[in-house]
Amino acid sequence: MKVRPNRAASPAAWDTQWAASTNQQRSLRDQVKEVLAASDLSLVALKLDSAQAELRLRNDQYQAPAVAVGRAARALAWVLPASVETFRIVLVEGGLAQSAVTVRRSDLEALAYDPQAADALLAVAGIGEAAPRLPDALENDDLYPDFAWSIGPYVSPSYFDPEEPVRLDGGIEATAAFRPAPGWTIAGGLKHRLFGNVGDKSQESNSVLPHVRTDGPRYANEGDTFIDNAYVSKQWKAGNDLYARVSAGYLERMFGGVSAELLWKPVSSNLALGVEANYVKQRDYDGGLGFLDYSVATGHVSAYYEMGGGYHGQLDVGRYLAGDVGATVTLTREFANGWKVGGFFTITDVSADDFGEGSFDKGINLTIPIGWFLGEPDKRSVSTTIRPIQRDGGARLEVPGRLYEQVRSGHRNALEDQWSRVWE
Repeated sequence: MKVRPNRAASPAAWDTQWAASTNQQRSLRDQVKEVLAASDLSLVALKLDSAQAELRLRNDQYQAPAVAVGRAARALAWVLPASVETFRIVLVEGGLAQSAVTVRRSDLEALAYDPQAADALLAVAGIGEAAPRLPDALENDDLYPDFAWSIGPYVSPSYFDPEEPVRLDGGIEATAAFRPAPGWTIAGGLKHRLFGNVGDKSQESNSVLPHVRTDGPRYANEGDTFIDNAYVSKQWKAGNDLYARVSAGYLERMFGGVSAELLWKPVSSNLALGVEANYVKQRDYDGGLGFLDYSVATGHVSAYYEMGGGYHGQLDVGRYLAGDVGATVTLTREFANGWKVGGFFTITDVSADDFGEGSFDKGINLTIPIGWFLGEPDKRSVSTTIRPIQRDGGARLEVPGRLYEQVRSGHRNALEDQWSRVWE
């Protein structure tokens, strides 16, 4: 932590003439960007005046957002002139401004070596709403356009088949994402299967519902090289508490179409409400560009609630891929190390007889942070869903980039839960 010199002893350090110079402000922006980059953080935008600064920050590295906030505050204290007293740090995820953390520089200086530094700083910091945009800010022109790609192995398991309890496909996956501007994403993935037996199931689907999931083995059998997904998405902050998304393309392995979502989530609220509407058509079995005849309008109204202690509840009510109507209840436990374990069940207007074996959809979700394997900070994670059996009833569309997890990861509860790490 860099402490400012005494004002009486070094009055020149407190001079405010720099604030009237655009060139000096740009120089300060570049210096802040460089210091942040050393911590694998990205400056999105910076707005300065003689007494305060607002920094918009993208955290692609740290699973705990408080770590990013603390490093950003110390970066500002290291670079900015002594006259800047108030720091407002806004976390940005996928082009969405999540929340604004306001700290006084004098508090940082006074509490840096306090025995209870984290709790003491939280007591005097403010966590509030962030405006959708920051007018007249000095932006980071190096962020966009952005292109990223990867090639690596993949595995796709299938569980609890009566003929063989565990089946597995594996091969090579290539993914790419192009982000031409904030909130815009053009992305896709191509897979080539090298081995596996998921498609070797001899028994054909006996479902009386549209085969929106039970033809999974046929998809695995007919497409050795297939487009996993390919879509364009735009997400933006429609208001201080409102977030929006529109996606179109091949959204998942079995369906393509258009998806729209609106989420209401105040920074300090345990409750969030969302609505999603989709119109999709079933993709051809070979995983190419073609479609089958089946299409459906599907969507849900969702309520999310943070119960405390790492517990999160979710209720989704709406229409599913097979045209059935009902609700899904999910309960998830999130641990401080980033692991998540949850369970869900879905009840719809499909009878147990029409649903088939299992009577209704249910399963377990597991999310494991990549950093747990690497032994170093990494924000990425891998997730899987384990079902006793996959049937057509209660099947929900898989849409990349749903809003809730993106948004809540930088709100008050997520910050306070791991605020003890703010000085790391």
